[in-house]
Amino acid sequence: MSTSPLIETLRLDDEQDALVIIDQTLLPNEVRYLSLKTQSQIWEAIQQLRVRGAPAIGIAAAYGVYLAVKHSTANDHSTFLDEFRQASRYLASARPTAVNLFWALQRMEDVITSSAVITAGADVDIPQLVTALRQEADAILAEDIQTNQAIGENALALLQVGDGLLTHCNAGGLATARYGTATAPIYLGQERGYHFKVFADETRPLLQGARLTTFELAQAGVDVTLICDNMAATVMHNGWVQAVLVGCDRVAANGDTANKIGTLGVAVLAHEFGIPFYVCAPSSTIDLATANGQLIPIEERNPEEIYRKWYQTPMAPEQGVKFYNPAFDVTPAKYISAIISEYGIARPPFEPALRKMKEQG
Repeated sequence: MSTSPLIETLRLDDEQDALVIIDQTLLPNEVRYLSLKTQSQIWEAIQQLRVRGAPAIGIAAAYGVYLAVKHSTANDHSTFLDEFRQASRYLASARPTAVNLFWALQRMEDVITSSAVITAGADVDIPQLVTALRQEADAILAEDIQTNQAIGENALALLQVGDGLLTHCNAGGLATARYGTATAPIYLGQERGYHFKVFADETRPLLQGARLTTFELAQAGVDVTLICDNMAATVMHNGWVQAVLVGCDRVAANGDTANKIGTLGVAVLAHEFGIPFYVCAPSSTIDLATANGQLIPIEERNPEEIYRKWYQTPMAPEQGVKFYNPAFDVTPAKYISAIISEYGIARPPFEPALRKMKEQG
């Protein structure tokens, strides 16, 4: 897959003890990389969406917790583990919905709580543990790239040459290490002459579709049209959309899926118009411990994002008005045609197929 975004989402600068990210809050008008050296800087970048997208958040957390203990002065396993867990809890508090954040941090902790390490006890080699943590974070990043390529192949099998595709939010290269999840089949199709026509929802209130998806797809030469969120029904009614592709932040055991706010509305519309609605979900976002979507914690964000963030003056009265700003909604499994992971395509009823996918991982 050679067609891909021209931007590096994040990387480790080990010599400078820094996580380097592109500041996505400034796109598309400014491309600026930030060198994050403190835990508070990394926490703030995750919380403020400077780095965003479930896979990218997981990678950032993995490198972040590695940097937190890289220069540990602990001389025994117990003290080192305490330092690690303190840093891990702090980073985990940045955002509650994307399961990749917790999944990546757990993977990192498993490195230093393996049976071999515990058996070694106080005699464990701390520098060796630090090296192992770095290697695990590198593996999480490398696996993400491979996962996205596989999702692209699996999703492309469901699409036809010339299809119109609707996207919501940004499940692209900027949300991952590379290629994206929902955009991976678009890049693959671009490379193979599928000539997709992509309609990108702007995705209120933070405009990830407008600022990020159109930015990266246009760079790759994809035929992309920006629409307001409330235009999706008209575009579908016009017959311009043959499939909807979205990413996700968490998939419950029954197939209910949390994704950026507005995804539920798109799913309901697709159901009404008989359009397949596909969720592109790395197996790391499948959370079998959460039975259904009602149990997924939904982050609520600063209400100023709705009426003030993008405007010189407020676009709503600041007194006498209540605001509600959930970052995500949950799409019930009944509206989802298929969930596509690196391990294949799951169709309703989802739970058996999702369990099989997790077992493969």
